[in-house]
Amino acid sequence: MTKKLLLASTVLAGMTAVASAADLPRRAPPPVFTPIPVFTWTGFYAGLESSYAFTDRQRIITNGTTPVTVGNVAAGRRLSTVTTEQDAVGKLGGTFGYNYQFTPGSGFVIGVANSIDWTDLTKNRFVIGAPLAGGVVGNPAAYRQSLDWLGTLTGRVGYGFDRVLVYGMGGLAYGNVFYDARFFTPGNALQFAGRYDDFETGYAYGGGIEFAVPTDSFLNTFAFGKYLGLKYEAVTVKVEYLHYDLGSRNVVVSAVPGVGTGAYVSRFTTDGNVVRAGFNYKFSGL
Repeated sequence: MTKKLLLASTVLAGMTAVASAADLPRRAPPPVFTPIPVFTWTGFYAGLESSYAFTDRQRIITNGTTPVTVGNVAAGRRLSTVTTEQDAVGKLGGTFGYNYQFTPGSGFVIGVANSIDWTDLTKNRFVIGAPLAGGVVGNPAAYRQSLDWLGTLTGRVGYGFDRVLVYGMGGLAYGNVFYDARFFTPGNALQFAGRYDDFETGYAYGGGIEFAVPTDSFLNTFAFGKYLGLKYEAVTVKVEYLHYDLGSRNVVVSAVPGVGTGAYVSRFTTDGNVVRAGFNYKFSGL
């Protein structure tokens, strides 16, 4: 009888423990770990920019080609050297390129970029040479030099500090140059004229800094690309400086028939500096 009571008590205690365990709260499932994506500069990009261009005392050097014209330059009646300075806020330009970052997050970045900016650089210069004998006014001259647009195809090497990229750049510069020289008699009659208008190439180098705007930043509100249906990963803003040099060209300034004889040669140089600011859409990192 005693054994039966003990057995019954054990069974009852076990059933009570099971019932109590069923009433305990269930353990919450472990949280799902979602890794924060690491930003990378790898990928294609395209955007718009504006520029400010300025030159550093570009020189126009004139020499005579005949005894008379050589003598005029030697006497100062035709100035042998004229300097011009230009500056202008450029119109809208565009850029596109590709970057590759070796280690996402922070790491070295290499890439290539092509930009075209409407620089709108134009300079007119009017000068007068030394007075002639008897107090006659010297020979006037008028020069015009312009660079309507400038393109650069450059390689980029830099370092990305997460969403900040600091880089240097260098490579090809190209654009359309226009040179014009007109020499007058002391009575302001056109005596010699010459011009050059052509596509030229050279080199450019510089550097810049670029910042990738976080996707939750209010600045993305102004990224009009999303209203156009563009599928991009980030919007970046940049500021960069470039020095460009398109070389020197000779312009033959020939005599106007019936007014002058002989000719001059004026050598124009085209070099200067550009500060560019703009924004890019960064696309797939593949």
